[in-house]
Amino acid sequence: MIIFTSIDIILPQNIDFGKLESWIEGVIIEEGKTLGEINYVFCNDDYLHKINLDFLQHDTFTDIITFPTTDDKEIISSEIFISLDRVKDNSIVLSTDFKSEFLRVVVHGILHLVGYDDKTKQQAKLMREKENIYINKFLEI
Repeated sequence: MIIFTSIDIILPQNIDFGKLESWIEGVIIEEGKTLGEINYVFCNDDYLHKINLDFLQHDTFTDIITFPTTDDKEIISSEIFISLDRVKDNSIVLSTDFKSEFLRVVVHGILHLVGYDDKTKQQAKLMREKENIYINKFLEI
């Protein structure tokens, strides 16, 4: 089950959340995992900054924070917080459209949950390749 909620922000009107749900589940299945329960919480910079401070002791703005809710590596269950302010700003800085950056952040969290990392240059390159593959699949649906 995938749930989309928002706190102090309006969900993007140009995103088909039914299609998004099917796409996310498809990514999880294609990566050989099972969907548990994922709760996406879309919020603003201030809300996510407070979570970053309180839970991770990071005094920075970020676009996404993912909290797995199970220790079972085969089942993907998580609370995923995404700042739509960061997504918007990143789309401007990266000269891409909001929808593409939104999809990138959404799938980025899933890719971390299924086992990908982005701490090294090689890992980051593979993560970006996977993001691009799955974004293109979304756009083809």
